[in-house]
Amino acid sequence: MKFKQGITEKNIIVKCSADKILPFSLVFGIYIILFGTISPGGGFQGGVITASAVLLLYIGYGYSTASAAVKQEVLRVCEPLGATLYVILGLCGIVLGSVFCRNVFFNDGKIGDLVSAGNITFMGWTVGFKVLTGIGFLILLMLGLLAPEFKKTKDPDYELMVDEEDEEEGGDE
Repeated sequence: MKFKQGITEKNIIVKCSADKILPFSLVFGIYIILFGTISPGGGFQGGVITASAVLLLYIGYGYSTASAAVKQEVLRVCEPLGATLYVILGLCGIVLGSVFCRNVFFNDGKIGDLVSAGNITFMGWTVGFKVLTGIGFLILLMLGLLAPEFKKTKDPDYELMVDEEDEEEGGDE
């Protein structure tokens, strides 16, 4: 088979596989987050499943595409927002005369509805958001440290380390 320069059969298979699995991973992760209070699963599990989309992008297309599609700075800023929303929902119990993280809105909704668990549902969603942003940020950060193009362009000490290695090799000769 003839391919364009730089494209091999493995690249096409990996990219096509990532393209097929990515939408299912996102939808399944969001489903687990949304329905975690009325079915097995929840915010943490759904957040990790959804964050795996970053890893699938990296496997299929490389670090530059994954970091362009999912901005590290946005994830870094949004992660504390999830924690803040969780604390605000937890304070609802104190404000309404009970304890922290008390389910005070449990009378709303019918059994089996999406919001039938009261503010526990919203707390699960905030946990999912926090885990999604936190794990997604950590994945991008770790992959960025391993990516060769990151070392060449982003690390200011890279040229210094390369120059020192060249001097050490030259001194032995």
